[in-house]
Amino acid sequence: LSTRSEPSLGPRGAGHPPGHPHPPGGGGAAKSSATVSRNLNRFSTFVKSGGEAFVLGEASGFVKDGDKLCVVLGPRGPEWQENPYPFQCSIEDPTKQTKFKGMKSYIAYKLVPSHTGQQVHRRYKHFDWLYGRLAEKFPVISVPHLPEKQATGRFEEDFISKRRKGLAWWMDHMCSHPVLAQCDAFQHFLTCPSTDEKAWKQGKRKAEKDEMVGANFFLTISVPTGPGASLDLQEVESQVDGFKAFTKKMDESALQLNHTANEFARKQVTGFKKEYQKVGHSFKCLSQAFELDQQAFSAGLNQAIAFTAEAYDAIGDLFADQPRQDLDPVMDLLALYQGHLANFPDIIHVQKGALTKVKESKRHVEEGKMELQKAEGIQERCNIISFATLAEINHFHKIRVRDFKSQMQHFLQQQILFFQKVTQKLEEALHKYDSV
Repeated sequence: LSTRSEPSLGPRGAGHPPGHPHPPGGGGAAKSSATVSRNLNRFSTFVKSGGEAFVLGEASGFVKDGDKLCVVLGPRGPEWQENPYPFQCSIEDPTKQTKFKGMKSYIAYKLVPSHTGQQVHRRYKHFDWLYGRLAEKFPVISVPHLPEKQATGRFEEDFISKRRKGLAWWMDHMCSHPVLAQCDAFQHFLTCPSTDEKAWKQGKRKAEKDEMVGANFFLTISVPTGPGASLDLQEVESQVDGFKAFTKKMDESALQLNHTANEFARKQVTGFKKEYQKVGHSFKCLSQAFELDQQAFSAGLNQAIAFTAEAYDAIGDLFADQPRQDLDPVMDLLALYQGHLANFPDIIHVQKGALTKVKESKRHVEEGKMELQKAEGIQERCNIISFATLAEINHFHKIRVRDFKSQMQHFLQQQILFFQKVTQKLEEALHKYDSV
Protein backbone atom coordinates (compact mmCIF):
# COMPACT_ATOMS: atom_id res chain seq x y z
CA LEU A 1 0.00 0.00 0.00
CA SER A 2 1.24 3.49 -0.70
CA THR A 3 1.26 5.80 2.29
CA ARG A 4 1.30 9.57 2.08
CA SER A 5 4.61 10.83 3.35
CA GLU A 6 4.04 14.20 5.02
CA PRO A 7 5.57 16.05 7.96
CA SER A 8 4.58 14.51 11.27
CA LEU A 9 1.50 16.04 12.82
CA GLY A 10 1.70 13.83 15.87
CA PRO A 11 -0.97 11.64 17.43
CA ARG A 12 -4.66 11.84 16.85
CA GLY A 13 -5.97 13.29 20.12
CA ALA A 14 -9.09 11.58 21.38
CA GLY A 15 -10.85 14.92 21.77
CA HIS A 16 -10.24 16.29 18.24
CA PRO A 17 -13.55 16.46 16.37
CA PRO A 18 -13.69 14.99 12.85
CA GLY A 19 -13.74 17.59 10.11
CA HIS A 20 -10.66 19.36 11.49
CA PRO A 21 -6.99 18.69 10.78
CA HIS A 22 -5.16 17.12 13.70
CA PRO A 23 -2.87 19.58 15.47
CA PRO A 24 0.81 18.89 16.08
CA GLY A 25 1.58 16.80 19.14
CA GLY A 26 3.43 13.69 20.25
CA GLY A 27 5.91 15.44 22.49
CA GLY A 28 7.28 18.11 20.17
CA ALA A 29 11.03 18.20 19.60
CA ALA A 30 12.43 15.90 22.23
CA LYS A 31 15.76 16.97 23.74
CA SER A 32 16.88 13.35 23.83
CA SER A 33 17.76 11.68 20.54
CA ALA A 34 16.13 8.27 21.16
CA THR A 35 13.51 7.18 18.66
CA VAL A 36 11.57 3.99 18.27
CA SER A 37 13.32 1.90 15.66
CA ARG A 38 11.73 1.13 12.31
CA ASN A 39 11.05 -2.41 11.18
CA LEU A 40 13.92 -3.73 9.08
CA ASN A 41 11.51 -5.68 6.90
CA ARG A 42 9.90 -2.92 4.81
CA PHE A 43 7.61 -5.54 3.19
CA SER A 44 5.97 -6.56 6.47
CA THR A 45 2.22 -5.99 6.75
CA PHE A 46 2.79 -3.64 9.67
CA VAL A 47 4.84 -1.37 7.42
CA LYS A 48 2.84 -1.78 4.18
CA SER A 49 -0.51 -1.22 5.91
CA GLY A 50 0.70 2.15 7.19
CA GLY A 51 0.41 0.90 10.79
CA GLU A 52 4.05 1.71 11.56
CA ALA A 53 3.88 5.25 10.14
CA PHE A 54 0.67 5.89 12.09
CA VAL A 55 2.05 4.60 15.42
CA LEU A 56 5.20 6.69 14.98
CA GLY A 57 3.03 9.81 14.48
CA GLU A 58 3.78 10.34 10.79
CA ALA A 59 0.20 10.21 9.50
CA SER A 60 -1.59 13.43 8.67
CA GLY A 61 -4.89 14.06 7.00
CA PHE A 62 -8.16 15.93 7.04
CA VAL A 63 -10.79 13.59 8.47
CA LYS A 64 -14.25 14.40 7.13
CA ASP A 65 -17.36 13.47 9.09
CA GLY A 66 -18.24 10.82 6.51
CA ASP A 67 -14.86 9.10 6.98
CA LYS A 68 -15.18 8.72 10.74
CA LEU A 69 -15.30 5.12 12.05
CA CYS A 70 -16.40 4.61 15.64
CA VAL A 71 -15.43 1.85 18.04
CA VAL A 72 -17.73 1.65 21.08
CA LEU A 73 -17.63 -0.43 24.26
CA GLY A 74 -20.27 -3.15 24.10
CA PRO A 75 -21.10 -6.02 26.46
CA ARG A 76 -18.33 -8.14 24.92
CA GLY A 77 -15.76 -5.35 24.81
CA PRO A 78 -14.84 -3.10 21.87
CA GLU A 79 -17.28 -3.27 18.94
CA TRP A 80 -17.75 -1.36 15.68
CA GLN A 81 -20.63 1.06 16.06
CA GLU A 82 -23.66 -0.54 14.44
CA ASN A 83 -24.92 0.60 11.05
CA PRO A 84 -28.00 2.75 11.90
CA TYR A 85 -29.58 1.84 8.56
CA PRO A 86 -28.99 -1.91 8.06
CA PHE A 87 -29.83 -3.40 4.68
CA GLN A 88 -29.43 -6.58 2.65
CA CYS A 89 -28.76 -7.23 -1.02
CA SER A 90 -29.87 -10.20 -3.11
CA ILE A 91 -27.87 -11.59 -6.04
CA GLU A 92 -30.09 -13.26 -8.64
CA ASP A 93 -30.55 -14.12 -12.32
CA PRO A 94 -27.00 -14.57 -13.65
CA THR A 95 -27.38 -13.90 -17.39
CA LYS A 96 -24.94 -14.20 -20.27
CA GLN A 97 -24.39 -10.86 -22.00
CA THR A 98 -22.18 -9.70 -24.85
CA LYS A 99 -20.32 -6.59 -25.95
CA PHE A 100 -18.27 -5.51 -28.97
CA LYS A 101 -21.01 -6.86 -31.28
CA GLY A 102 -20.94 -10.28 -29.68
CA MET A 103 -17.16 -10.72 -29.69
CA LYS A 104 -16.90 -10.70 -25.88
CA SER A 105 -19.23 -12.64 -23.55
CA TYR A 106 -19.63 -12.30 -19.80
CA ILE A 107 -22.03 -13.15 -16.98
CA ALA A 108 -23.91 -10.29 -15.30
CA TYR A 109 -25.58 -10.69 -11.89
CA LYS A 110 -28.69 -8.79 -10.83
CA LEU A 111 -28.22 -7.05 -7.46
CA VAL A 112 -31.19 -5.64 -5.55
CA PRO A 113 -30.21 -3.72 -2.38
CA SER A 114 -33.10 -3.53 0.11
CA HIS A 115 -32.37 0.12 1.04
CA THR A 116 -32.89 1.36 -2.54
CA GLY A 117 -35.01 -1.37 -4.13
CA GLN A 118 -33.31 -0.45 -7.43
CA GLN A 119 -31.71 -3.31 -9.34
CA VAL A 120 -28.24 -2.97 -10.86
CA HIS A 121 -26.21 -5.46 -12.89
CA ARG A 122 -22.58 -6.20 -12.06
CA ARG A 123 -19.95 -8.45 -13.60
CA TYR A 124 -17.42 -10.48 -11.63
CA LYS A 125 -14.72 -7.97 -12.64
CA HIS A 126 -16.71 -5.24 -10.81
CA PHE A 127 -16.77 -7.37 -7.65
CA ASP A 128 -13.03 -7.97 -8.10
CA TRP A 129 -12.31 -4.23 -8.41
CA LEU A 130 -14.33 -3.49 -5.26
CA TYR A 131 -12.58 -6.24 -3.29
CA GLY A 132 -9.18 -4.82 -4.26
CA ARG A 133 -10.14 -1.30 -3.13
CA LEU A 134 -11.53 -2.46 0.21
CA ALA A 135 -8.66 -4.84 0.99
CA GLU A 136 -6.26 -1.91 0.44
CA LYS A 137 -8.30 0.59 2.44
CA PHE A 138 -9.08 -1.47 5.56
CA PRO A 139 -5.90 -3.11 6.97
CA VAL A 140 -7.54 -4.17 10.27
CA ILE A 141 -10.86 -5.36 8.80
CA SER A 142 -11.35 -8.80 7.28
CA VAL A 143 -12.74 -8.13 3.81
CA PRO A 144 -14.40 -11.41 2.72
CA HIS A 145 -12.67 -13.16 -0.20
CA LEU A 146 -14.54 -13.55 -3.48
CA PRO A 147 -15.21 -16.98 -5.00
CA GLU A 148 -12.15 -17.97 -7.02
CA LYS A 149 -11.66 -16.97 -10.64
CA GLN A 150 -11.94 -19.61 -13.32
CA ALA A 151 -10.55 -19.41 -16.85
CA THR A 152 -12.40 -22.33 -18.42
CA GLY A 153 -16.00 -23.45 -18.05
CA ARG A 154 -17.09 -19.97 -16.96
CA PHE A 155 -20.41 -20.29 -18.75
CA GLU A 156 -21.30 -23.78 -17.51
CA GLU A 157 -24.52 -23.88 -15.50
CA ASP A 158 -23.05 -25.62 -12.44
CA PHE A 159 -20.15 -23.15 -12.23
CA ILE A 160 -22.44 -20.10 -12.59
CA SER A 161 -24.79 -21.47 -9.92
CA LYS A 162 -21.92 -22.18 -7.53
CA ARG A 163 -20.37 -18.74 -8.10
CA ARG A 164 -23.73 -17.02 -7.50
CA LYS A 165 -24.06 -18.83 -4.15
CA GLY A 166 -20.50 -17.82 -3.24
CA LEU A 167 -21.20 -14.19 -4.17
CA ALA A 168 -24.43 -14.30 -2.12
CA TRP A 169 -22.43 -15.32 0.98
CA TRP A 170 -19.86 -12.61 0.17
CA MET A 171 -22.59 -9.99 -0.15
CA ASP A 172 -24.20 -11.08 3.13
CA HIS A 173 -20.91 -10.58 4.97
CA MET A 174 -20.38 -7.19 3.33
CA CYS A 175 -23.86 -5.97 4.29
CA SER A 176 -23.49 -7.39 7.83
CA HIS A 177 -20.27 -5.49 8.54
CA PRO A 178 -20.92 -2.10 10.21
CA VAL A 179 -17.91 -0.49 8.49
CA LEU A 180 -17.80 -2.19 5.08
CA ALA A 181 -21.55 -1.78 4.52
CA GLN A 182 -21.31 2.01 4.85
CA CYS A 183 -18.12 2.45 2.82
CA ASP A 184 -18.49 4.88 -0.11
CA ALA A 185 -16.97 2.48 -2.66
CA PHE A 186 -19.38 -0.31 -1.66
CA GLN A 187 -22.39 2.03 -1.78
CA HIS A 188 -21.29 3.22 -5.24
CA PHE A 189 -21.05 -0.42 -6.34
CA LEU A 190 -24.59 -1.12 -5.07
CA THR A 191 -26.36 2.01 -6.25
CA CYS A 192 -24.75 3.38 -9.43
CA PRO A 193 -27.11 2.66 -12.37
CA SER A 194 -25.71 -0.06 -14.67
CA THR A 195 -26.45 2.07 -17.74
CA ASP A 196 -24.60 5.18 -16.52
CA GLU A 197 -21.03 4.46 -17.56
CA LYS A 198 -19.91 8.03 -16.83
CA ALA A 199 -21.20 7.97 -13.22
CA TRP A 200 -19.63 4.54 -12.69
CA LYS A 201 -16.21 5.79 -13.82
CA GLN A 202 -16.46 8.95 -11.71
CA GLY A 203 -17.27 6.92 -8.57
CA LYS A 204 -14.50 4.48 -9.42
CA ARG A 205 -11.93 7.29 -9.77
CA LYS A 206 -13.10 8.86 -6.52
CA ALA A 207 -12.61 5.54 -4.68
CA GLU A 208 -9.17 5.09 -6.23
CA LYS A 209 -8.12 8.59 -5.11
CA ASP A 210 -9.28 8.05 -1.52
CA GLU A 211 -6.66 9.60 0.76
CA MET A 212 -7.85 7.83 3.91
CA VAL A 213 -5.85 4.69 3.14
CA GLY A 214 -2.60 3.38 4.58
CA ALA A 215 -1.42 5.31 7.64
CA ASN A 216 -4.21 7.86 7.15
CA PHE A 217 -6.89 5.18 7.49
CA PHE A 218 -6.05 4.87 11.20
CA LEU A 219 -6.74 8.60 11.67
CA THR A 220 -10.41 7.95 10.86
CA ILE A 221 -10.89 5.60 13.83
CA SER A 222 -12.53 7.14 16.87
CA VAL A 223 -12.28 5.15 20.12
CA PRO A 224 -13.92 5.36 23.55
CA THR A 225 -12.43 7.90 25.94
CA GLY A 226 -12.76 8.69 29.63
CA PRO A 227 -12.62 6.51 32.76
CA GLY A 228 -12.71 2.77 32.15
CA ALA A 229 -12.12 3.19 28.41
CA SER A 230 -8.35 2.56 28.35
CA LEU A 231 -7.11 -0.88 27.36
CA ASP A 232 -4.67 -2.91 29.42
CA LEU A 233 -1.84 -3.79 27.03
CA GLN A 234 -1.18 -7.19 28.59
CA GLU A 235 -4.86 -8.06 28.43
CA VAL A 236 -5.05 -7.01 24.77
CA GLU A 237 -1.99 -9.13 23.98
CA SER A 238 -3.53 -12.10 25.78
CA GLN A 239 -6.85 -11.72 23.91
CA VAL A 240 -5.14 -11.40 20.54
CA ASP A 241 -2.90 -14.43 21.26
CA GLY A 242 -5.99 -16.42 22.26
CA PHE A 243 -7.73 -15.42 19.02
CA LYS A 244 -4.62 -16.34 17.01
CA ALA A 245 -4.65 -19.86 18.53
CA PHE A 246 -8.41 -20.08 17.88
CA THR A 247 -8.11 -19.11 14.19
CA LYS A 248 -5.28 -21.63 13.67
CA LYS A 249 -7.40 -24.43 15.14
CA MET A 250 -10.52 -23.32 13.27
CA ASP A 251 -8.59 -23.22 10.00
CA GLU A 252 -7.31 -26.77 10.56
CA SER A 253 -10.76 -28.12 11.44
CA ALA A 254 -12.42 -26.24 8.53
CA LEU A 255 -9.91 -27.82 6.13
CA GLN A 256 -10.57 -31.25 7.62
CA LEU A 257 -14.37 -30.85 7.49
CA ASN A 258 -14.18 -29.57 3.92
CA HIS A 259 -12.10 -32.59 2.89
CA THR A 260 -14.46 -35.01 4.71
CA ALA A 261 -17.61 -33.40 3.27
CA ASN A 262 -16.09 -33.40 -0.22
CA GLU A 263 -15.18 -37.07 0.06
CA PHE A 264 -18.60 -37.98 1.47
CA ALA A 265 -20.38 -36.06 -1.30
CA ARG A 266 -18.25 -37.83 -3.92
CA LYS A 267 -19.15 -41.23 -2.41
CA GLN A 268 -22.85 -40.39 -2.43
CA VAL A 269 -22.85 -39.19 -6.04
CA THR A 270 -20.94 -42.20 -7.36
CA GLY A 271 -20.42 -45.04 -4.85
CA PHE A 272 -23.67 -44.99 -2.81
CA LYS A 273 -25.83 -44.44 -5.89
CA LYS A 274 -24.10 -47.30 -7.68
CA GLU A 275 -24.39 -49.68 -4.69
CA TYR A 276 -28.11 -49.03 -4.11
CA GLN A 277 -28.82 -49.40 -7.81
CA LYS A 278 -26.84 -52.63 -7.83
CA VAL A 279 -29.15 -53.95 -5.09
CA GLY A 280 -32.16 -52.72 -7.11
CA HIS A 281 -30.88 -54.51 -10.21
CA SER A 282 -30.45 -57.74 -8.25
CA PHE A 283 -34.06 -57.56 -6.99
CA LYS A 284 -35.19 -56.91 -10.55
CA CYS A 285 -33.35 -60.00 -11.78
CA LEU A 286 -35.06 -62.04 -9.02
CA SER A 287 -38.54 -60.79 -10.03
CA GLN A 288 -37.78 -61.59 -13.69
CA ALA A 289 -36.72 -65.11 -12.68
CA PHE A 290 -39.94 -65.56 -10.66
CA GLU A 291 -42.02 -64.52 -13.67
CA LEU A 292 -40.87 -67.65 -15.48
CA ASP A 293 -43.00 -69.86 -13.22
CA GLN A 294 -46.18 -68.43 -14.85
CA GLN A 295 -48.31 -69.22 -11.79
CA ALA A 296 -51.20 -66.77 -11.45
CA PHE A 297 -51.01 -66.63 -7.63
CA SER A 298 -47.36 -65.48 -7.69
CA ALA A 299 -47.96 -62.44 -9.95
CA GLY A 300 -48.49 -60.15 -6.90
CA LEU A 301 -45.17 -61.22 -5.38
CA ASN A 302 -43.34 -60.66 -8.66
CA GLN A 303 -44.76 -57.15 -8.95
CA ALA A 304 -43.91 -56.35 -5.33
CA ILE A 305 -40.29 -57.46 -5.82
CA ALA A 306 -40.09 -55.45 -9.07
CA PHE A 307 -41.41 -52.40 -7.14
CA THR A 308 -38.77 -52.97 -4.44
CA ALA A 309 -36.12 -52.95 -7.19
CA GLU A 310 -37.45 -49.60 -8.44
CA ALA A 311 -37.45 -48.23 -4.87
CA TYR A 312 -33.77 -49.04 -4.45
CA ASP A 313 -33.00 -47.52 -7.84
CA ALA A 314 -34.81 -44.32 -6.77
CA ILE A 315 -32.97 -44.30 -3.41
CA GLY A 316 -29.69 -44.41 -5.36
CA ASP A 317 -30.78 -41.26 -7.23
CA LEU A 318 -31.75 -39.60 -3.94
CA PHE A 319 -28.23 -40.21 -2.60
CA ALA A 320 -26.68 -38.71 -5.75
CA ASP A 321 -28.85 -35.56 -5.54
CA GLN A 322 -28.50 -35.04 -1.79
CA PRO A 323 -25.07 -33.34 -1.47
CA ARG A 324 -26.26 -30.22 -3.29
CA GLN A 325 -29.01 -29.89 -0.65
CA ASP A 326 -26.89 -30.29 2.49
CA LEU A 327 -23.13 -30.78 2.03
CA ASP A 328 -22.54 -28.23 -0.73
CA PRO A 329 -23.96 -25.30 1.31
CA VAL A 330 -21.71 -26.30 4.25
CA MET A 331 -18.67 -26.31 1.93
CA ASP A 332 -19.67 -22.90 0.49
CA LEU A 333 -19.71 -21.48 4.04
CA LEU A 334 -16.36 -23.10 4.87
CA ALA A 335 -14.82 -21.55 1.73
CA LEU A 336 -15.95 -18.09 2.84
CA TYR A 337 -14.56 -18.58 6.35
CA GLN A 338 -11.26 -19.94 5.07
CA GLY A 339 -10.90 -16.57 3.32
CA HIS A 340 -11.53 -14.71 6.59
CA LEU A 341 -9.09 -16.96 8.44
CA ALA A 342 -6.44 -16.22 5.81
CA ASN A 343 -6.91 -12.47 6.48
CA PHE A 344 -6.37 -12.53 10.23
CA PRO A 345 -2.60 -13.23 10.41
CA ASP A 346 -1.99 -9.85 8.70
CA ILE A 347 -4.52 -8.05 10.93
CA ILE A 348 -2.87 -9.56 14.03
CA HIS A 349 0.58 -8.66 12.67
CA VAL A 350 -0.39 -4.97 12.47
CA GLN A 351 -1.62 -5.02 16.08
CA LYS A 352 1.46 -6.92 17.31
CA GLY A 353 3.75 -4.45 15.52
CA ALA A 354 2.05 -1.56 17.31
CA LEU A 355 2.44 -3.28 20.70
CA THR A 356 6.14 -3.81 20.03
CA LYS A 357 6.61 -0.06 19.42
CA VAL A 358 4.86 0.74 22.74
CA LYS A 359 7.12 -1.65 24.67
CA GLU A 360 10.19 -0.12 23.01
CA SER A 361 9.11 3.45 23.82
CA LYS A 362 8.41 2.51 27.47
CA ARG A 363 11.91 1.08 27.75
CA HIS A 364 13.37 4.31 26.32
CA VAL A 365 11.43 6.37 28.90
CA GLU A 366 12.70 4.16 31.75
CA GLU A 367 16.25 4.62 30.47
CA GLY A 368 15.75 8.40 30.24
CA LYS A 369 16.22 8.41 26.46
CA MET A 370 12.72 9.54 25.51
CA GLU A 371 10.27 12.09 26.83
CA LEU A 372 7.14 10.64 28.44
CA GLN A 373 4.82 12.72 26.23
CA LYS A 374 6.28 11.19 23.07
CA ALA A 375 5.90 7.65 24.45
CA GLU A 376 2.32 8.43 25.48
CA GLY A 377 1.57 9.52 21.91
CA ILE A 378 2.83 6.14 20.66
CA GLN A 379 0.71 4.31 23.25
CA GLU A 380 -2.39 6.35 22.35
CA ARG A 381 -2.04 5.49 18.67
CA CYS A 382 -1.40 1.82 19.49
CA ASN A 383 -4.57 1.96 21.58
CA ILE A 384 -6.54 2.97 18.47
CA ILE A 385 -5.20 -0.04 16.53
CA SER A 386 -5.96 -2.34 19.49
CA PHE A 387 -9.55 -1.08 19.78
CA ALA A 388 -10.10 -1.62 16.05
CA THR A 389 -8.54 -5.11 16.12
CA LEU A 390 -10.65 -6.23 19.10
CA ALA A 391 -13.78 -4.77 17.46
CA GLU A 392 -13.05 -6.81 14.33
CA ILE A 393 -12.45 -9.98 16.38
CA ASN A 394 -15.78 -9.43 18.17
CA HIS A 395 -17.58 -8.95 14.85
CA PHE A 396 -16.03 -12.13 13.46
CA HIS A 397 -17.29 -14.21 16.41
CA LYS A 398 -20.77 -12.66 16.27
CA ILE A 399 -21.19 -13.43 12.55
CA ARG A 400 -19.57 -16.87 12.90
CA VAL A 401 -22.12 -17.96 15.54
CA ARG A 402 -24.98 -16.64 13.38
CA ASP A 403 -23.73 -18.37 10.20
CA PHE A 404 -22.80 -21.75 11.64
CA LYS A 405 -26.03 -21.95 13.65
CA SER A 406 -28.20 -21.38 10.57
CA GLN A 407 -26.05 -23.60 8.33
CA MET A 408 -26.01 -26.52 10.78
CA GLN A 409 -29.79 -26.20 11.20
CA HIS A 410 -30.20 -26.27 7.42
CA PHE A 411 -27.85 -29.26 7.11
CA LEU A 412 -29.72 -31.32 9.70
CA GLN A 413 -33.15 -30.35 8.34
CA GLN A 414 -32.06 -31.50 4.87
CA GLN A 415 -30.64 -34.73 6.29
CA ILE A 416 -33.96 -35.44 8.06
CA LEU A 417 -35.93 -34.72 4.86
CA PHE A 418 -33.59 -37.04 2.95
CA PHE A 419 -34.05 -39.96 5.33
CA GLN A 420 -37.79 -39.32 5.38
CA LYS A 421 -37.81 -39.67 1.57
CA VAL A 422 -35.77 -42.89 1.82
CA THR A 423 -38.14 -44.24 4.53
CA GLN A 424 -41.15 -43.32 2.39
CA LYS A 425 -39.74 -45.27 -0.57
CA LEU A 426 -39.13 -48.34 1.64
CA GLU A 427 -42.61 -48.10 3.21
CA GLU A 428 -44.23 -47.93 -0.24
CA ALA A 429 -42.29 -51.04 -1.24
CA LEU A 430 -43.29 -52.83 1.99
CA HIS A 431 -47.03 -52.15 1.44
CA LYS A 432 -46.86 -53.82 -1.99
CA TYR A 433 -46.54 -57.17 -0.15
CA ASP A 434 -49.75 -56.65 1.88
CA SER A 435 -51.99 -58.08 -0.84
CA VAL A 436 -49.70 -60.91 -1.98
